[in-house]
Amino acid sequence: MNPLFSAIGRGLANYLSKPRPGYERLSRTSLQEVMDVLQPGDILLVDGNSRISTAIKYLTQSTWSHACLYVGASKCDPDEPSLIEADLTQGVIMVPLSKYEQYNVRICRPVGISDTTRDTIINFARERLGHVYDLRNIFDLARYLIQKPAVPNRLRRELITFGSGEPTRAICSTLIAEAFLSVGYPILPEFIRVEDRKGQQITIQRHYTHYVPGDFDLSPNFRIVKPTLERGFSFEKLRQSMARDVEFDEVTQS
Repeated sequence: MNPLFSAIGRGLANYLSKPRPGYERLSRTSLQEVMDVLQPGDILLVDGNSRISTAIKYLTQSTWSHACLYVGASKCDPDEPSLIEADLTQGVIMVPLSKYEQYNVRICRPVGISDTTRDTIINFARERLGHVYDLRNIFDLARYLIQKPAVPNRLRRELITFGSGEPTRAICSTLIAEAFLSVGYPILPEFIRVEDRKGQQITIQRHYTHYVPGDFDLSPNFRIVKPTLERGFSFEKLRQSMARDVEFDEVTQS
């Protein structure tokens, strides 16, 4: 890549990665509660608030704009690097869960895999630590922030993959999808229907670059894990506790 365009790409990547104001975290689940239920091989989806997150959400029609692979932590410490992710500016790196303390997150857990298969998936991702991604596709994603194209919903995800003629490296889910597909673990149906250059519907085999963060949420082979439910949430116990609190308040005020 031309050094000038490379420098422009890095500058644009830094600009697109900056958080936007006005973001609201809706979940009240603590970071430690999330950490306590995470298991190696889980995927953490993140509702990002950067400029590039806006582009990814628009193109994928999903709440989730980022995905990380949890590889384990020795002390279940949110500040210990335990997530492998593909960062727009730094490439493939390990980060702590605490990085996403202020974001809405979702845990997606692969179902029915052995410890050996799980280790293979994690090692696949670990071997790619330090990889730096091609920034040519940053220009493709950036243009959607300037003017959103009038493109049918069914074609939007293809814009991510085929924007500059190269498989996009800016979408973090590409790395994770490749890791799972390397052991044959199904995420979504293997074949998809797309339109060719003549506008005709054709069937092609789904490539790992076709996957976006929201696909792990939609996959029938990943279980959604919610910390509150994992701890044994009971509405009846909650209601009884709230009733006792009301009675206590009435007594103290009288």
